[in-house]
Amino acid sequence: MTKTFVLQNQKKSADFKIDYQKELNQEQYRAVSEGNGPCLVLAGAGSGKTRTIVYRVAYLIEHGIKSENILLVTFTNKAAREMLERVEALLGRYPDKLWGGTFHHIGNRLLRQYAVKVGYEPNFTILDEEDSQALIKVCLKEAGIDLKARRFPSAAVIKDLISFAKNSQIPLIEVITTKHPKWLEIENQIQNISRQYEVKKQKNNSMDFDDLLVNWLRLLKQEPAIKDRLGTQFHYILVDEYQDTNYIQAEIIKELSCVHHNVLVVGDDAQSIYSFRAADIGNILNFPANFPQTKIFKLETNYRSTPEILSVANKVISQNVNQYPKLLRPMLKSFVKPNLVPATSAAEEAQFISQMILQLRDEGLALNKMAVLFRAAYHSQELEFELTKRDIPYDYRGGVRFFERSHIKDACAFLKVINNLKDEVAWLRVLNLQTGIGEVTAGKIYQRLKDLKTMAQVSRLDISDILTPKSAIGWRGLAGIFDDLKSVIDDQSVSELIRAVAKSDYQNYLESQFPNWQERLEDLEQLAKFAENYMSLNAEVVFVINLIDAAFPNQRALSEDGGLEEERRLFYVAITRAKQQLFFSYPVTGSHASMYLNTPSQFLGEIPAELMEKVKLIDDSRWIKNEDLDDGEVQYLPEV
Repeated sequence: MTKTFVLQNQKKSADFKIDYQKELNQEQYRAVSEGNGPCLVLAGAGSGKTRTIVYRVAYLIEHGIKSENILLVTFTNKAAREMLERVEALLGRYPDKLWGGTFHHIGNRLLRQYAVKVGYEPNFTILDEEDSQALIKVCLKEAGIDLKARRFPSAAVIKDLISFAKNSQIPLIEVITTKHPKWLEIENQIQNISRQYEVKKQKNNSMDFDDLLVNWLRLLKQEPAIKDRLGTQFHYILVDEYQDTNYIQAEIIKELSCVHHNVLVVGDDAQSIYSFRAADIGNILNFPANFPQTKIFKLETNYRSTPEILSVANKVISQNVNQYPKLLRPMLKSFVKPNLVPATSAAEEAQFISQMILQLRDEGLALNKMAVLFRAAYHSQELEFELTKRDIPYDYRGGVRFFERSHIKDACAFLKVINNLKDEVAWLRVLNLQTGIGEVTAGKIYQRLKDLKTMAQVSRLDISDILTPKSAIGWRGLAGIFDDLKSVIDDQSVSELIRAVAKSDYQNYLESQFPNWQERLEDLEQLAKFAENYMSLNAEVVFVINLIDAAFPNQRALSEDGGLEEERRLFYVAITRAKQQLFFSYPVTGSHASMYLNTPSQFLGEIPAELMEKVKLIDDSRWIKNEDLDDGEVQYLPEV
């Protein structure tokens, strides 16, 4: 019997559904059509990165690569879905069997198949952050560590330390030394909690998000047969946002590409800004060294920003040494230069921005087309106050509004009880912050406090009959805080009260409870400055605000290896978010009452003056005539 086998001719370009050369620019087309072997696509801001990835996937499928032989790794599952939906729109069919999603999503799928190889059952549970912290609390309790009885890192802080150590593959003791050196004296206890946490997860058949990566890599390194099987399956691997990968993720990609070596990573070293999450810029900088015969493609055509904005962006990022040189080229028409706005104070800076927002809105630009970017959360405090005062609605991204942050509410609670000893809500908040004092004990203490007449009576109050040994420690600490506050209370200085609270045992509480405790202390200092200024206050576009040294670049970041270049990358990212207009602003003085002058950010000094237009702010009550302006200056008259 003779079998019949039909030979299929390779498709000609005319048979393809997509005209790739017509629909892509030359840079994108090269990356899409020549992306075999190890490839590094350096995608500058606004250069069509996502479009390039989508067309590369479509190109592979149209050239006969089966969907199940393609692995697409993105940093959100939503991004993967959107990319595959765009592939469907191009091809007319959805690539059902394509492996697409985040590292954690793909790791979960694979570990379900091979769980027994890493000591788990296939039905293992995934712990989210809340679950992980709850399990660490169990470990703390079993170790006899009472967080209420002594200052000890919270479950959230311990989880942050463990996670950073895992993802960076840096020993936990080194992470503690770098992030919290004062805890070296309890390093053995933290190490023990970490070990118990790992034991309990294994015993409970559960993994946290970090384990999905660690165990995936472990599987690839310890099981050569599985590594070869997966390496054979994935003919083509595509990775988005490669500049944000950590050590574990980069190693996973290296192991998976062992058979076909077709790994295409897309990213921009100039936008690597997540080292605090263990992202390693070395992954993208060293990609050609780790993957011999790498082809490098540069996407430098920018479709987002005006030529004037890109001139500034190119100049700023050119100052970095550890990078791939790139020069963004604009496709948009020329518009206006970025504006440089020195304001006399943070209050005037906020007033200018608020007025400009209203002016732009009146000219037809929707509020959601404007953004104000700042380096740290507390930099927005003055602006939030001004926006609220002018009834300008806003959406806060990346955190909680200034006056809604827990540590700001904590400080305000101290101020409230000093002002009003009968304030039950404030007292309960203050008491619950203390070692060993829970809600029940706090309620009992308040019943004794509410009838006191002066703050001096608080530290002398004898409530030993309602205190346990643990809560007595907390009460003595609180009494000590109020003793420390006595002189400041007498001075009636709200700002100094806030600073005194920040320097008290409350600082130890913040450090033990929150990974970002230093930022919270900075917030409290800004609250203190706001209190100093409050009584004297009678008063698309992207705004980048508070551009002064020590604020941007961030002082703490400068002490870290590579910190200055990462800060400059962050500034570059802020610049390249702007499409049509860009404003740089900074307060010349520290506050209304301050006599010291701020030094403008060194990043502003790196921009040639001719690339920006300087704005002179004039109070309309003092403005007389246009002749007051120097040639080339722009005036804005703040409203009263």
